[in-house]
Amino acid sequence: MHMHAAPTGPNQAQSAGKTQSVLRFSLVATLAYVALTFIAGLRAHSLALLSEAGHNVSDFLALLLSFVAVYFQSRPADDHRTFGYQRAGVLAAFLNAATLVVISLWIAVEAIHRLSAPVVVQPRLMMYVAAAGVLMNGVIAALLWGVARDVNLRSSFIHMAGDTLSTAAVIIGGLGILLTGQNWIDPVLSLIIAALILWSSAGIVRETLNILLEGTPRGVNLPEIRAEMAAIPGVLNVHDLHCWNIGSQSRALACHVTIDDIPPSASAVILGDLRHILKDHFDICHSTIQFEHTNCEVLEGCVVPPEEMIGATGGGHHHHH
Repeated sequence: MHMHAAPTGPNQAQSAGKTQSVLRFSLVATLAYVALTFIAGLRAHSLALLSEAGHNVSDFLALLLSFVAVYFQSRPADDHRTFGYQRAGVLAAFLNAATLVVISLWIAVEAIHRLSAPVVVQPRLMMYVAAAGVLMNGVIAALLWGVARDVNLRSSFIHMAGDTLSTAAVIIGGLGILLTGQNWIDPVLSLIIAALILWSSAGIVRETLNILLEGTPRGVNLPEIRAEMAAIPGVLNVHDLHCWNIGSQSRALACHVTIDDIPPSASAVILGDLRHILKDHFDICHSTIQFEHTNCEVLEGCVVPPEEMIGATGGGHHHHH
């Protein structure tokens, strides 16, 4: 006995279209800024600006990854992908965040190197180009914040928000260098930014890995679910309980429930109560519940004496599948 999530409706389709429009604008704006920083870096012989261009290439790839993921997530389920493509966004978020971890480590290494061997920079050009970057990254981050409802877009938002901060730091650093002539300001700011990027992206990596490894969803307490299900009249035992994320926003559950030997109409009432608890109390919209009766010596999915089944708590007996 199972329950499926509701099909995608007009509101979700409209939301997906809005998200794709935001990502499409972000891709064009980021590519334009990459060209600007690359050309400015070549003309000014500025390694900092060329590095900024390379950094924004990674932004472009991250946004492209999110755009592709949103497209796949909107595709319906079929016989080959029975849950659809909901994990496309989770996979994109993992790759995006993992890239951010690598970038933050690279920034930290480069900053340490520059502290030991300072590089003379051109602060005015840094500030002009960075000002354009703050404007662009800030607008993109604000747009992404408005549509960031899953872990995929949240990782893109963090990516662009981190870029806004790092580009703003370039302006502050350029001003500090212009006023004091101290070139060490630039790498120190870079170390601070790298730490912030690493901290924010590590959380996304943990969350997406948990989903990809089908761990228990964040904020879900299995003993609490088991207790509420077992408290329903007619339920004797809940066992073989599993809960996981299909995508970043959808949860699934499967379990065995032992009930008395009662007529189908009574078991249908119990099933309805179980569904109500799972959906309204725990936001689980896809559940597969297998009923087992106490008068059966050979139970579907479990081979145990009925007496042991009734007295067992969740996970307190062995299953032979």
